[in-house]
Amino acid sequence: CADAMDFHVLHGAVCGRPAALLDDQQPGFDRAAAVHEPQISGASDPAIGRRDRREAQSAQGSAEACWSEAGCAKADCRTPPQVTEEQAKADLIEAARKRFAGPVSFLLSAPELRFLPAPDVPEIAVAGRSNVGKSSLLNAITGRNGLARASVTPGRTQELNVFEVGEPTLFRIIDMPGYGFAEAPKDVVRQWKHLVFDYLRGRTVLRRVLVLIDCRHGIKPVDREIMSMLDKAAVSFQVVLTKGDKIKPTELAKVHEAVSAAARIHPAAYPEVIATSAEKGEGIPELRAAVLAAATGQ
Repeated sequence: CADAMDFHVLHGAVCGRPAALLDDQQPGFDRAAAVHEPQISGASDPAIGRRDRREAQSAQGSAEACWSEAGCAKADCRTPPQVTEEQAKADLIEAARKRFAGPVSFLLSAPELRFLPAPDVPEIAVAGRSNVGKSSLLNAITGRNGLARASVTPGRTQELNVFEVGEPTLFRIIDMPGYGFAEAPKDVVRQWKHLVFDYLRGRTVLRRVLVLIDCRHGIKPVDREIMSMLDKAAVSFQVVLTKGDKIKPTELAKVHEAVSAAARIHPAAYPEVIATSAEKGEGIPELRAAVLAAATGQ
């Protein structure tokens, strides 16, 4: 308003008592003013300057009380406190624990892609050699002992087992057939490769594949083959070490380092390798968090 007296326009919170708004000026205690007009006539008077300083000190005290009560620093109270990386990780682990403590159920086994449910929610697939401990790990993640069951004859089950997480379903976990089995006939191996590669290449809702590696054996040629298949299909995957309680911690550290180095050469590999023990529960909270983050895009 051109006819109004000169004024300061503040950018940020106005603190102090309501009466402070009725005087000549309202000093700013936040960031710099967005618009700064000349001071009112007589503002250079020392008496007025002293009065302004007293008001500023009084209002500053009120602002500090406001900030203290609100639990925020001496800054814009509208800005939320910064969350550290450690706190964010802890929050994600807790969110994952709660999510998997809720509804988780087996839906179906699909011998072919056409038997899979509609691709309407994100999916996380789990792959690994036979006897890598896939069923035990799935049971540990979901906190349900009998949800996933190991095949009596490793390598004989050639289906995609589908599990749903949440109600309504938030995402699905796809238990892929074990690979690298010596007992299976060549036509079964060929069928497995077609099923898996078709799924990896054509499932648009697939967010990540967990590639399980037995820490006692490290990466085998068949593991490298599946990783190359994932590279070719442009599907993100994360390596997970299983049975970490079966070797000494020093040896586990060496295996972790070697596997991490091997995974880094694959463009589709997620950089973090997680070491787990389904029996001891080690690494399971972190793996749950990684699954939830991948499925929900966090």
